[in-house]
Amino acid sequence: MPRTIRITRSHKLAAAVLVAAGSVTAITATGGQSEAQPTAATSSATAEKAATGASTAKESAARKAAAENAAKKAAADAAAAKKVAADRKAEAKKAAAKERSEKQAANRSTERKAVAAPKKAAPKAAPRKYANNLDGWIRESLDIMKKKNIPGSYEGLHRNIMRESSGNPNAVNDWDINARNGIPSKGLLQVIQPTFDAYHVKGTPKKLTDPVANITAAANYAADRYGSIDNVDSAY
Repeated sequence: MPRTIRITRSHKLAAAVLVAAGSVTAITATGGQSEAQPTAATSSATAEKAATGASTAKESAARKAAAENAAKKAAADAAAAKKVAADRKAEAKKAAAKERSEKQAANRSTERKAVAAPKKAAPKAAPRKYANNLDGWIRESLDIMKKKNIPGSYEGLHRNIMRESSGNPNAVNDWDINARNGIPSKGLLQVIQPTFDAYHVKGTPKKLTDPVANITAAANYAADRYGSIDNVDSAY
């Protein structure tokens, strides 16, 4: 005997759910072709977007790599330039040191040669020439007096000469006390022989009537007794 199945309210609800589900499935299956096109477009857009993103990432990576390479090159160039500058500085310093060394060596060589070379005697000045007259005799006497530190001036010498002998180098006093004693005064400044011998200046002739010797000895005597021939204004 066949089994009788009792359909309850619950069964009906379940069947309705199944029918509804089937309808949805059928609708989905029926409309699948029309639904597929938007899905494919979406997938294509997504893929394109992904490709674009990948391309952008690749370009970004390339730019980053290029920037890093440029930075490395710039650093390398800077290091190379710094090295070149340092090398040039070192070369300049070395060249300067070499130049100083060569100059010092040259100076030492010059100094050694200067020490080794015999010193040349300074050329002797040509003797001064004096006129063979009263002016020349006075000037020659003044030059000798200057070397011997004997005071006196041209004026002092000339004044006393003119008073004593009027400029005659051979003048002789044959009347005063000295003449009576056998030692007459002679020459431009009327000097007696003992005074001439005592005050004769080395380098002049040892002759009482020599004009230059007479003047210089008289000036030497006057400096010792009066301080200077310039202080003499009368017989002395």
